[in-house]
Amino acid sequence: MNWDQIVGNWKQMKGSVQERWGDLTDDEVDQVEGNREKLEGKIQEKYGKSKEEAKEEVDRFLNDISA
Repeated sequence: MNWDQIVGNWKQMKGSVQERWGDLTDDEVDQVEGNREKLEGKIQEKYGKSKEEAKEEVDRFLNDISA
């Protein structure tokens, strides 16, 4: 699955995002609106991750949901 597919199915993907990053609130996930950079930024804020770590987590998420 690529990011364009996630954007197109964001309402369905929100549950998977919240399952993966449980500290993100409903409002924060809504604010992301399928934008990868916003998601990475929220992960950085909530979990104290570096930009690269957040990017790698999102990459792993994509791989996991594609498997």
